[in-house]
Amino acid sequence: MTINWRNIALFSLVFGLIIVVGFTESWNLSLGIINMGLVSAIMALGVNIQWGYAGLFNVGIMGFVALGGLAAVLVGMPPTEGAWSAGGLNIIGGLLFGGASVAGAVVLWKKMAKGLRRNLAMITWLIVSFMIFRALFDAGVSAVEAINPAATGYLGGINGFGDNYRDQGWIMFLAWPVGGVFAGAAAWLIGKTTLGLRSDYLAIATLGISEIIIAILKNEDWLARGVKNVAAIPRPVPYAVDLQKSEGFEALATSSGLDVVTASTLAVKLSFTGFFVVVLLALILLTELALKSPWGRMMRAIRDNEVSAAAMGKNVTKRHLQVFVIGAAVCGIAGAMMVTLDGIFTPGTYNPLRFTFLIWVMVIVGGSGNNWGAVLGGVLIYTMWIMVETWGPDLMFLLTSGLADDSALKVHLINSVAHMRLLSMGLILLLVLRFSPRGLIPEK
Repeated sequence: MTINWRNIALFSLVFGLIIVVGFTESWNLSLGIINMGLVSAIMALGVNIQWGYAGLFNVGIMGFVALGGLAAVLVGMPPTEGAWSAGGLNIIGGLLFGGASVAGAVVLWKKMAKGLRRNLAMITWLIVSFMIFRALFDAGVSAVEAINPAATGYLGGINGFGDNYRDQGWIMFLAWPVGGVFAGAAAWLIGKTTLGLRSDYLAIATLGISEIIIAILKNEDWLARGVKNVAAIPRPVPYAVDLQKSEGFEALATSSGLDVVTASTLAVKLSFTGFFVVVLLALILLTELALKSPWGRMMRAIRDNEVSAAAMGKNVTKRHLQVFVIGAAVCGIAGAMMVTLDGIFTPGTYNPLRFTFLIWVMVIVGGSGNNWGAVLGGVLIYTMWIMVETWGPDLMFLLTSGLADDSALKVHLINSVAHMRLLSMGLILLLVLRFSPRGLIPEK
């Protein structure tokens, strides 16, 4: 086995850049970049599975990441006292009735002969079903959202430890695969209806559906408090304030030459880093084994020439659905991990720039079709995304230092510093596409 020194050098340069951030800024910032870089790398890995393996152009990444975050809330938070008895059963009953009504409408449409009677029957069925659904669902929603709306106002989760739920952070390890299940289930429903479309239509459909998912999370307060957010989500690592109260930890921090506050925050972030590295390595192992298996070779054959693969007896649509679900599930796992790291679920922060465009930049820059390239791109681009905000103003002041203070050009450039992030991402993308069009670590 040959050692690819180029790839090792690239990873070394990225982590060297993060170490420079630690020395020049702070180690807390450096570790924060590493943690979110690892989560971003997992998101990029999910997109690489869809695009790099099968050529599926999914721009609905944001919706799958948000569903993973929702899983963290539903698993980690305790049920709201009195919510289920007040209206929870009505909400569930209404949703089940709505699903049954849609299924009934499909059956009715197929069983009846084409004509005026079928049209009238469908209209009547849908109107009556909708009225019954709204009666059940709205009554339940109103009752749940009226329960202490300033603090709860939603059904809550399944964490059964009551007031001590924050001390049971290990349950968040369950939330991560549940996030994958949520995202994978949504991807299955989306894929069944959109994977027969041409690639450009698939992109439009996935973007629209992801916006629908975000709109539901923002507006359905009974589900996860909407834009009021869910805070105090438990974490599988100690809290910094608890470490600061520990005499043993204080002695360890003092012996290391650190104050206890800095040492506690570093310890918490290092703990997250350890867990995230384990998850990332496990996913890379599985994806590498899959890529090098007959299944992986078949997926790349379908990606390169669908007509030839179909002629060889491969079910292209079925395989596309399979890989679409797997990639979305990986994004869902990353979404649950991100909410666990933040300790708060904020649907209003999910936007296409951060959770779709930036993830695609990571995949393209790292190397489409190469799992290690996706990881490199995830860590590199997130590092630049954060640090440009700090380095941008300094660079602009340096470049304009020779101009007079009242220079119109200098004033304009200084006022344009807020756009340095977007400019930098576009510049990085253009440079990579020009000098390494297949990415920094291209597919073999």
